[in-house]
Amino acid sequence: MSKLYIVPTPIGNLEDMTFRAVRVLKEVDTILAEDTRTSGKLLKHFEIGTQMQSHHMHNEHKMVTRLVERLKSGESIALISDAGTPAISDPGFLLTRACIENDIEVECLPGATAFVPALVNSGLPNDKFVFEGFLPIKKGRQTRMGLLAEEPRTIIFYESPHKLLKTLTQFAEHFGADRKISVSRELTKLYEETVRGTVKEVLAHFENKPPKGEFVVVVEGKK
Repeated sequence: MSKLYIVPTPIGNLEDMTFRAVRVLKEVDTILAEDTRTSGKLLKHFEIGTQMQSHHMHNEHKMVTRLVERLKSGESIALISDAGTPAISDPGFLLTRACIENDIEVECLPGATAFVPALVNSGLPNDKFVFEGFLPIKKGRQTRMGLLAEEPRTIIFYESPHKLLKTLTQFAEHFGADRKISVSRELTKLYEETVRGTVKEVLAHFENKPPKGEFVVVVEGKK
């Protein structure tokens, strides 16, 4: 049956793969993978023999039309990213939108994503929140932070290890050194860690302990 499946994959711990995700990946005609080498290890672990095709931020624009044609012809296709839920700071939005515009059924499976456990584990209000993903690298970064400084809801960011100290320093400037934050790294993995406190306290922690791994930063909204 012609359908696009959006399939989350573990962000670290392979035990977080769902039975349903394994079944779907075995049943579809093709799996679109962000990095076929990374996903190849996952598929091998779960004995999934479905053919893979590379689908990432550098080729997704030119692939969309062809993929829609294949789906219309009756193929079933699953989209996965290197880790977590596709389209959340990963490729997936363009193809999903194109399928909807062409009346192709899209089914998104529930599953692993980094920001939800980080938010719940932060101890900060999670009844209302804003997901920002990665901040702009250069252009618009300061403007964005200035706007977010007035945001009353809890704010969630993704950050890489080599930019974390710079980002926390800028948070101190824009949000204030006493704003509460929670920084989670290596979620579900062996060295998982969550550091909570004020921006000043958490910055001091990572100045003494060089950042390693991938980070989710949860910031208290303005009171």
